[in-house]
Amino acid sequence: MREYDPKYMLRALELALMAGGNTRPNPLVGAVIVHNDRVIGEGFHSRAGEPHAEVVALSRVKERSLIPGSDIYVTLEPCSHHGRTPPCAEMIVREGFRRVIIGTRDTSRKVSGRGIEILKSGGCQVVEGVLEKECRKVNRRFFTWHEKGRPWIVLKWAVTSDGFFDAERNPGMPKGPNWITGNPERILVHKWRSEEHAVVIGENTLCNDDPLLNVRHWSGIDPVRVVISDSPERLAGYRMFSGEGSPVILFSPWENEVEQGIDFFRTRDRKSTIEEALKELHRREIQSVMVEGGANLLGQFIDAGLWDEARIFRGYRNFGAGLKAPELQGKIIQSIGFEASRLEIHRPPAVSSTLSKNM
Repeated sequence: MREYDPKYMLRALELALMAGGNTRPNPLVGAVIVHNDRVIGEGFHSRAGEPHAEVVALSRVKERSLIPGSDIYVTLEPCSHHGRTPPCAEMIVREGFRRVIIGTRDTSRKVSGRGIEILKSGGCQVVEGVLEKECRKVNRRFFTWHEKGRPWIVLKWAVTSDGFFDAERNPGMPKGPNWITGNPERILVHKWRSEEHAVVIGENTLCNDDPLLNVRHWSGIDPVRVVISDSPERLAGYRMFSGEGSPVILFSPWENEVEQGIDFFRTRDRKSTIEEALKELHRREIQSVMVEGGANLLGQFIDAGLWDEARIFRGYRNFGAGLKAPELQGKIIQSIGFEASRLEIHRPPAVSSTLSKNM
């Protein structure tokens, strides 16, 4: 590795992040082409089915005669298979790049070192592991899906200063959330939704809040909406079930009459619903989920050790009574203050539980 390699890999990481939430199920990838310590081309993969980062970067090189003496920095091992686009590893060899600097290996079955083999056998000097930790973090959803056989799981909720998740719900009360946070926090949550592949709620949140679970306060792709229900009663008449917006999947152990356009998946029993739901979401190539409630559903994920990150807004309001908020043991890695709350980002104190790929 050369002393300037981290600088250009950092730029490739910045480029990769520009497509956040738009490439799924593909990974986020950035590429930078350098000739004599000068950037001559750069790009990132913007959407599944569109050109990969290496191809975009190459298309922006004006002096193509410089390519054989140039280096290319890529955050993820170049692909080696024919998919919707040709193999990037073969293209790099064909163009005659001098050095190929790779942030981290692609551990998916389709690549898993084969891209590096093509590069080396084609005469390229390959440098691996430059800012590897950072490159894996950028694609933590992609790697979790491939390596653990489940989506990356984010838990999110808000809690009052006296420890309540929701105020008391009396019969006849209008549907809708009892807000604990302010408007800036709600905009941030919509940004988060645009970054995750699916949003998960339980039947109580559906019935009490009647949410849309879209990104109307942000620019991005609406997540797939998932409801995990333990109710034998028919769920109907909610805004999510209007047929508009992103797909809706309902998981339940009960034979449930669903409205037209709702994708229903019946699980074996109540105890296995969460694991079966995660397995089915994995099968559908959904790489990440954000669990937004309710308190019982969040508690089930926590008890099973099925979470990778928790985002907790600790509001300054008091409810006095109501539904107690979930509790978890985690390590706070970041804390951000808002006018109405303080956001805590938690990671598990140890490696979280995983689902067997053979389940």
